Amino acid sequence: MVANVIAASLGKLGVNKGDVVLAHTSLKSFGIERMSPRYVIDGLRMATGSEGTVVLPALSYTTCNKDHRCFDYYKTKACVGAVPEYFRTEYPGVMRSMCPTHSCCAIGAKAEEIIGEHHLDDTPCGAHSPFRKVMELGGKIIFFGCGMEPNTSMHAVEELYNPDYLFEDMYEYDMADKDGKHYTQKCRAHYFDRTIQRYDRLGELMPEGTIRRGKIFECETVVIDAKTMWRIAGEYYTKDSHYFIDKY
Repeated sequence: MVANVIAASLGKLGVNKGDVVLAHTSLKSFGIERMSPRYVIDGLRMATGSEGTVVLPALSYTTCNKDHRCFDYYKTKACVGAVPEYFRTEYPGVMRSMCPTHSCCAIGAKAEEIIGEHHLDDTPCGAHSPFRKVMELGGKIIFFGCGMEPNTSMHAVEELYNPDYLFEDMYEYDMADKDGKHYTQKCRAHYFDRTIQRYDRLGELMPEGTIRRGKIFECETVVIDAKTMWRIAGEYYTKDSHYFIDKY
C-alpha cells in the first residue's frame, strides 16, 4: 500500500515508465511509523517499471578515505542513510559501482551500463561515473525529504569546471570487487575545506517543467531533469565558480 502511494505520487511528479532515476532519500521524512526502506525502493521500481532503472548513491567517504584506503564491494557501508544501505545489502539484484568514496548502486534495465565503468575514473564523479551516466541517459534526480543540498550529481558538474575548492590529492586504494578480486585504484579526494554546499540554489534556476515539487505522505519531494540541471549549473560555474557554495 505504501509503495503504491509512492509510485502513484511519483507519476504525478513526472516520473514515467522506462525512466532512469537517481534518488536521494530521508526515510524519516515520510512521517510513517515503522516505515521500511523497501517501500521507497518498491515505489521507485513501480513508478519506473521493468524498462526503467533506479540508482541510489552508496557513498562511503566517511569510512573509505585517505586515512583508510580499503574498499570492499560487499563490506564497505554506505554512509548516506538507511535506504541506500538497505538497497545495497538487502534488495535482490542490485549492482554496485567500484569507486572508493562515491560508489552507487543500481537495479533495472540500464543498471550495468550506469555502474559498470566507474572504476575507469580517477576522480569520484568523473566521465564514467553513474552521476554522469544518469544525465547522459536523460534521467531524473529525486530528492525525498532531504532538500536539494545533498545533490551528489553537482560534484560531477564541478569536476568539469574544477573550482579551487574541489580537489585534494590523489590517493591509492585497495579495492575488492564482487568476485573477491583485489586491485589498486587511484582516486583524487574531494576537499571542500571551509565551504558550505548550496546546491539548493538550483531550485530557483530550473525552468518551469524541469522541476516538480509535491508531498508524498509527509515527505517534501522534488524531481528535477538531470540534463537541464547540468546545463544550468555549468552556465553558473562559468560565470562564478563559487556560486553554489558559501565560504566561512
